[in-house]
Amino acid sequence: MSDQNVDVVKSSYAAFGRGDIDGLLATLDPAVEWVTPGPADLPSAGTRRGHDAVRGFFKILDDMYEILSFEPKTFISQGEHVIVLGEDTARIKATGTVVTEAWVHHMTVRNGRVVAFREYMDMAPVVAEFRMTQAEA
Repeated sequence: MSDQNVDVVKSSYAAFGRGDIDGLLATLDPAVEWVTPGPADLPSAGTRRGHDAVRGFFKILDDMYEILSFEPKTFISQGEHVIVLGEDTARIKATGTVVTEAWVHHMTVRNGRVVAFREYMDMAPVVAEFRMTQAEA
């Protein structure tokens, strides 16, 4: 089962890499819980449930960042849990600042679909940039 769960996770990353959000959503359970880090005033942070909310997350992500590279590097699985270690480089659209971030994603896969996603990363550089643009507004 673990290998099949890794395949589901890899297919969601592949869809994201193609810019195919519908394809990514197809790998998620309709009631998926999607949790991303950061303080309440960061638009991309928070807990979302369901396809529409996750689609909204990706819209916010697109509004905030130009993703220059996104690399899931290591996949670790045990039962229904798949842990992915990776990094990305993105330009923050509001400031033009480029940040490179190491991250950990924990996905729970049941019946061939991701039912839970949780991201772990240091959001301090992004939060500082976001708050700087808010102070200037």
